[in-house]
Amino acid sequence: MIDRDDNGGSQNRGARSDLGSTDAIASQLKQYYTSVEQEPIPDNLLNLLEKLDAAERSGGSNGAN
Repeated sequence: MIDRDDNGGSQNRGARSDLGSTDAIASQLKQYYTSVEQEPIPDNLLNLLEKLDAAERSGGSNGAN
């Protein structure tokens, strides 16, 4: 929040509250990330990763060339 002083200038009086809001958002994002990080990997994704590993071990091409 920017307020005008009597001389026509401006002061940033809301800087402290903005930092508090930023800290609160950062904290919530960290909590969310941690919860997502702890979720189990879906079986279909694990199956795809296993197939990829098997293809790499057998020397198969992944089509990227």
